[in-house]
Order: sequence, then structure tokens, then C-alpha cells
Amino acid sequence: MRNIFAFIKHYRDGKRRGGRADSASFERRRERRVVRHVEFIRRRSAFYRDWWGEIPSRQWRSFPLIDKSIMMEHFDRLNTASITKDQAFAVASAAEASRDFKPAVGEVTIGLSSGTSGNRGLFLVGSRERAGWAGAMLGKMLPGSILARTSIAFFLRANSNLYESVRSKRLTFSFYDLLLPLSDHLKSLGRQQPDVIAAPPSVLRVLAEALRSGKLDVRPRRIISVAEVLDPLDREAIGQAFGQTVHQIYQCTEGFLGCTCPHGTLHLNEDLVYIEKEYVPGRSRTFVPIVTDISRTTQPIVRYRLNDLLTESEWPCPCGSPYTAIERIEGRCDDIFYATGKQGNGELVTVYPDFVTRAIIESSSAIEQYRTVQTALDKWTIELELTEHGRASTEDLVRQSIAALCDRLSCRMPELEFAAYSYLAGPNKLRRVERKYKP
Repeated sequence: MRNIFAFIKHYRDGKRRGGRADSASFERRRERRVVRHVEFIRRRSAFYRDWWGEIPSRQWRSFPLIDKSIMMEHFDRLNTASITKDQAFAVASAAEASRDFKPAVGEVTIGLSSGTSGNRGLFLVGSRERAGWAGAMLGKMLPGSILARTSIAFFLRANSNLYESVRSKRLTFSFYDLLLPLSDHLKSLGRQQPDVIAAPPSVLRVLAEALRSGKLDVRPRRIISVAEVLDPLDREAIGQAFGQTVHQIYQCTEGFLGCTCPHGTLHLNEDLVYIEKEYVPGRSRTFVPIVTDISRTTQPIVRYRLNDLLTESEWPCPCGSPYTAIERIEGRCDDIFYATGKQGNGELVTVYPDFVTRAIIESSSAIEQYRTVQTALDKWTIELELTEHGRASTEDLVRQSIAALCDRLSCRMPELEFAAYSYLAGPNKLRRVERKYKP
């Protein structure tokens, strides 16, 4: 019964999206919720009790930060379900190997993160939390009423009891395994005729092309980008093909962090998480999020520093929600490029992923897709997929745009190596801007 109440509450809250509350009363309510949550976690989690020491709960912003390495090191004492890391890894790994994602430990769902950084993480979600997640997800993202019949197609690397929790008599849910060739899924998708398609943007690009070429005939009411950064180039191409706004879900091991409103603006889910903003020096609206998830108690997330770069919107969203509006998720801190400064004093210049993206996609309308990889301090590899325009002339335009960027940043122009676009949509996440060089 308590799971039903959790579902209904989160569904209603999701529909309201914070209403139009004034910022002062909204902040007071949030603060009270965080303090109550912290006091509860202090009683239940041995790790956090020791980690916070004598710092009072009302001074929770003074608690030391954690990150993935700390969470995984202390996993056994951090979670409140008495599940060991070895036990959780064994269950999750067996599920991935068998592709049967129903097993859990008791009522606790266990999953593995995709491990983009090379360090895979675990997540635990209790049954009440799972019901709340399903309610929030449907309240925020379902294109119509929960009472209407809706068919959902979900393309992911791995399924989970968490995703299956949205299934009901009126909601049909189909999981499309990204370990299988995408061409195998087109007929199934055509037979399903889903109302909602949720997939990584690299997969949505493939579906968009199949739609344009006549290989796919679907008319979904909503397209949702998940799991990868939604690049402006992808948003435009997918939106044009499907004739609608591309919505987004910002979710990771650390929680359901954000999603788009009916206007298509990405908002942080500040009814579920409190996000402190560690602003990037010299960039007034770009920050690294520090997450406290006030909806999770099985694997508490308190003052967890993510490795993402988010840029706040300069203007308020017309939807009127008090939740922070995000202009763009730039990518990972690990994918910030570095360049040699022109001053010659050995200092490195920071080149943010958004700078690289804009320099490339604004250089030529002939660019259909791209990837940029920094392979050495002064060497970038740029992969391009082009329209009928000449490759040599487009590469020259990209080179000029990168040179102009370097002039603005007062850094040396890197050596550019061009290649044909080689990424194939599938289980590996697409990173359009990726740094393989370690300074």
C-alpha cells in the first residue's frame, strides 16, 4: 500500500512541476526536506554517520563531498539494505550476461552504470523508491494521462526492474536491447507503433534516417533523448525527421536529475534532488552539480560531486516552474580539452566541450555528424560525416573555425587530423567531444 501512495504522490508532484511557487517559499520547503532526510540517513547509514562526524544536520552543506570512488569503496557500509558490493556485482553481472534483468536481492533492484569513465558503478533502489521513480517519470514525461493507453519503446544497453516498474494494464513497455543490431529492431518497432520512443540520441539519429528513407513507419507522440548528451546537431536532425520537439531525460546512477517541460526546456528535478552548483571559473552560468537525492534511502546520495558540466539558461522558462532551467549539458569534466598557451610560459588553456562543439557545427551546414578526440596536447582528430559538399572545403572551414577559437582563447592551434565518421550506434555511448590525452 505504501508503494501505491509513493507512486501517486510522485506522479502528482511530477505533473505539477513545482507549480508557480515563489522562490523564497520553495527554498524554505526544500531546506526542511533536506534536513529531515539527512537526519534519517545519519541514523540508517554507518558510513555517513562516520563521514559527517559531529557536524549538525542543519549544517549539511559543510559535510565533506563524496564521488564514485568513495561511494564504491564504502559501498557495504553506505547502503542501508545490508547488501555487499560483491553480492550486488554478482547479481548485476549475472543479469547482464543472461540478459534477464528481473533478478534482485529481496525487494531491492540492483543495476550497473554504463561505466563511460571506465569505472562501473552500482545502484540500489528499494521497492518504495522504485514506485516513486515510476510515478515521477510518468508524471513528468508521459504525453497524456496515465489513464490513457500508451505504448512505450525503450532503447537501452540494459533493462532493469526500475524501467519495468512503469508497466501497467494501460502502459505497455517494450525493451529494445542495444546489444542487438538496430536493423533487427525496425520491424518490431513498426509492429509496436509506440506512442513514446526513448533512446540515446545516436540511436534516434538512426531511427530518424530510417524514417526519412522509408525503412521505418512510426508516428510517436513523443521522442525522448536519454543516456547520452543531446548535441544541438542531433536535436535539430531528430526533431526535423519526427516533426516535433525532442525531449530529454537527465538520469544517471546518482538519480533522476532532470527532464524537459512541455516547452522543451530541460529543468533540474528539484522536487527529487537538491543540487548545489560549483561554478566554473570565468563562466558565470556553467557549473559542476553536487547532488543530494532526497528521494533515495536504500543507497543514499548526499553531497555527491558529479563529473558533468551543466550550463544554466540565461532566461526563465515560460512554463513558470521554479526548478532551475538548463540551457545545455555540455558533457563530462574529463572531456575538457587542454591547449598550449601562446604566452609560452607552460600554462595550459582550458577548452570546454561546448566551445569545440560550436566551433565545428557552426563552421559548415554540410556537417551531418562529427566526433572530436584530443589524442595529444596539441593534436585533435576530427571525424566528419558530410552531405554532398566537398570534404576538402568543409575541412578548411572547420580548420578556420578552430583557429578563430584558439585566437579567442589565446592558445596555440592544435594539429588537426581529419577522418571519416566511424561511430556506429549501439551499446557504447557516443561522446562527440572526448579527451583521451591526460595532461
